[in-house]
Amino acid sequence: MELSTSSEILDLRHFSAAMLRSVLDAEGHIWKERLGWDYRASARLLMQYLDNHMLPGYAAVVADQVVGYVFCVYEETKAVIGDVFAHGDHAHQLEETLLKHLLELLINSPQIERIESQLLLHPTGSHSGIFHEAGFEVYRRLFMVQHLAGLWSAPQPNLPSELELRSWRDEDLAPAARLICDAYRNHPDSLINDQYRSVHGSLRFLNNIVRYAGCGTFSAPASQVIVHRATREFVALVLGSRVSQESGHITQLCVHPAYRRQGFARMLLGVAGFHFMRQGATQISLTVTEANQQAIDLYYLEGYNCTHKFDAAVWER
Repeated sequence: MELSTSSEILDLRHFSAAMLRSVLDAEGHIWKERLGWDYRASARLLMQYLDNHMLPGYAAVVADQVVGYVFCVYEETKAVIGDVFAHGDHAHQLEETLLKHLLELLINSPQIERIESQLLLHPTGSHSGIFHEAGFEVYRRLFMVQHLAGLWSAPQPNLPSELELRSWRDEDLAPAARLICDAYRNHPDSLINDQYRSVHGSLRFLNNIVRYAGCGTFSAPASQVIVHRATREFVALVLGSRVSQESGHITQLCVHPAYRRQGFARMLLGVAGFHFMRQGATQISLTVTEANQQAIDLYYLEGYNCTHKFDAAVWER
């Protein structure tokens, strides 16, 4: 089916937040319906960038109305595709066209060495053909949800004497970054997100989670760390954010390789779930790469179910 001859793909920086309001409202409805997420915080952040004409990407215009958009953010020599969305007639075709324009721009930009994309909202396969054609590797990921029964008692962690469990603190960024770098060495997720490969990158990842509202509102009570009492180094951690009034989201769960298979991940999931429930959440979600079968088995064992699958895509020069 051909697109209307009145459709145009224009530079996103020519548009204001008001011009995209109907698109953002339509997208927010799908985020809520499909994932249980309140998209308003993310939309407010996008609108700030739009009004400052700082968001690189493209807008689809049909009959003088903006009906879709795609954008990316730059991190040194890497570009991260943040989102693509269109609504109305020919929405899928418009999304494909928007993606093609952005990928062509990025791949032909000599300063870009790597492109990453995780289009969480879109079911797996929706745009994988576009990415494959452009030379991307595509990885399937699972969105899993656990419904909280409201019957949980306060967890009683049973840890070795040299370890302690405590809530997240403001000064925890550096040791947490070191743990993430160690935990994700040779891990499938380090293929998808290269921030996991270095302490510097892990710090940037943590800053995005803890200090910005792009992935919900960070919850310090639900975010817990296991610390070695003598060295003060982190052994394991779980980080969580509120993504809506009724939903919490596990943004990070990792255990140092030297401490795996001792039940720490399961313990941390239980502690995070208890604190989310105390905050009024009725469900928790998380994402996991399909290749990480051991983690998936744990999540199923803990009562999570896969409700949605999506794709991550990576291109390197």
